[in-house]
Amino acid sequence: MATETVAKPRSSVRVGVQKFGTFLSGMIMPNIGAFIAWGIITAFFIPAGFTPNGDLAKLVGPMITYLLPLLIGYTGGRMVYGVRGGVVGAVATMGVIVGTDIPMFIGAMIMGPLTAWLLKKLESLWENKVKPGFEMLIDNFTAGIVSAIMAIFGMLVIGPIVKSFSNGASAVVEFLVNNGLLPFTSIFIEPAKVLFLNNAVNHGILTPLGTEQALAQGKSILFLLEANPGPGVGILLAYMVFGKGMAKASAPGAALIQFVGGIHEIYFPFVLMKPIIILAAIGGGMTGIFTLVLTGAGLRSPAAPGSILAVFAATPADSFFGVALSVLLAATVSFLIASVILKASKDVEGDELGEATTRMEAMKGKKSSVSSALAGAGAGAGAGGVAVLAGPVKNIVFACDAGMGSSAMGASVLRNKIKAAGYPDVKVTNSAIANLSDSYDVVITHQDLTERAKPATSSAVHVSVDNFMNSPRYDEIVDLVRSSNAPADASGVGAPGTTSGTAAAGGAAGASAATVVTTEPEAAGPSGILAADSVVLSGSAATRDAAIDEAGRLLLDRGAVDAGYLDAMHEREESVSTYMGSYLAIPHGTNAAKDHIRKSAVSVVRYPNGIDWNGKEVKFVVGVAGVNNEHLQILSSIAKVFTNKAQVAQLEAATTVDEVLDLFGKVNS
Repeated sequence: MATETVAKPRSSVRVGVQKFGTFLSGMIMPNIGAFIAWGIITAFFIPAGFTPNGDLAKLVGPMITYLLPLLIGYTGGRMVYGVRGGVVGAVATMGVIVGTDIPMFIGAMIMGPLTAWLLKKLESLWENKVKPGFEMLIDNFTAGIVSAIMAIFGMLVIGPIVKSFSNGASAVVEFLVNNGLLPFTSIFIEPAKVLFLNNAVNHGILTPLGTEQALAQGKSILFLLEANPGPGVGILLAYMVFGKGMAKASAPGAALIQFVGGIHEIYFPFVLMKPIIILAAIGGGMTGIFTLVLTGAGLRSPAAPGSILAVFAATPADSFFGVALSVLLAATVSFLIASVILKASKDVEGDELGEATTRMEAMKGKKSSVSSALAGAGAGAGAGGVAVLAGPVKNIVFACDAGMGSSAMGASVLRNKIKAAGYPDVKVTNSAIANLSDSYDVVITHQDLTERAKPATSSAVHVSVDNFMNSPRYDEIVDLVRSSNAPADASGVGAPGTTSGTAAAGGAAGASAATVVTTEPEAAGPSGILAADSVVLSGSAATRDAAIDEAGRLLLDRGAVDAGYLDAMHEREESVSTYMGSYLAIPHGTNAAKDHIRKSAVSVVRYPNGIDWNGKEVKFVVGVAGVNNEHLQILSSIAKVFTNKAQVAQLEAATTVDEVLDLFGKVNS
């Protein structure tokens, strides 16, 4: 469970703006493809397009008016509160769309996250207090009521406010253009890029305003104010000619990545190790913008990433000359200024580039995915998939294929351990792998499933276990929670029971409706989940597969599942063993088999002589089928029993079904 720990950046205005910019970018970037699709349709089919077509041109208006804002609103809501946040965000965005007559991108970036945040806060008031079985009803009505109110609020209040702001911002841009002042925006844009503030400017203001301008005029200069690759490639070319050591050696590869790949951050360390070179970026940026103003050129849609290929792909037919000239002259001026600075200053050595790369990553707050191209593996550590723990552990998830049985048991066991250690505020949930999001601090999976979980949760610490019931890794996780949450005293020892910070945004609540309860139940589960006729004290099976069939038939006889679920139980066992440790196995279906479940039920079969379960001895087989998490309380009770050796011994010695039911929490009371 080795991790690489990165110090949490100190709070500052710059860091705050960076986070805000990253949040705005997170709403826009996933939808750039939709912007480009709109740009292509516009370029080809409007009356002034390459191939005018009145029928196909009808797509242009609805896409810009409805589709793009709704996508942004949904994405913003999902970032805050998962899929449910996305849905209410989209509904609320519809209000600002109807309330104005301009494309509501800024309104969508307000209403989507705001509505999702309100829903999240409201539902936190009764979290874990709703009677099992009523969660879906309450969740759906709450979401509907909140989104309806916010849609009306957006239509009557937010829409008119955003329209006024948009008109004012457009007037400012028009003033700058008419008075030849637009090139001076580079004085702010180019330093902002190096300080990672570009997202707040580019995606927060320039892209929405540029899209409105492109809708009216077919193109916009605003799309190229920040995305022009000329200034960056000019600086890198200067280092190729006049640089020294590691900087000179790294510059050619960096130039290719920046100019063709569109990853502008690759040249930031070259500026940071000699800050005066920012003058070259500013000069190049001003030249590029001035050229665009003179030639009347622009792009029809955003160029993301800022690659020369993406720039030309978004260039309308009447702007190719102006855009190409803008990039060329920006690179030339940037190269000339940077060359003068480099020739007049001391030699630049490779270690300075490494230090600058480190400073860049410190400002960015995480490891750079391209820094290894500059300073070797040392600079790029962390880009290869090593987990990064940047703050206190607040959100732990157990993930398995279905999120129904083994992960729920493991979550219950670890939750008790963490509570006993004095950290009750640390959330321990469980989820199906298919429902994971990158919002967790620690992800625990069976060793055969870890690689499936990593892509969706790349920023988390990943822990692999061979069983969920009594893995020794749990103690390591408790130690990790203790060390990351407790402030160190003078001797460097954390104070048990002390926590800091708040749970990660989105958290487990943003994962899925399949995510499991986050607190240990105090009382028994809902009546009927484990019935007396679903408990067998002496099973007849002699093999693993026969035992799965025996436990599954008890569920089938209860009317809890159909026959297809039994096949899914075997399918699940073939992919990952459901052996839990402590003589226990809990076979259940795959995530895809949930349609075969009719109601929640649990069956228990005891095998006094034990059976072989993939080389492990199993004496208790618990079959599981769950709807809306109704089965989770009984699973928590079972987990408590099987982590207590004395109670396991009582189960082995039980002579009546009632004794078994009593040990599992009097589930029928």
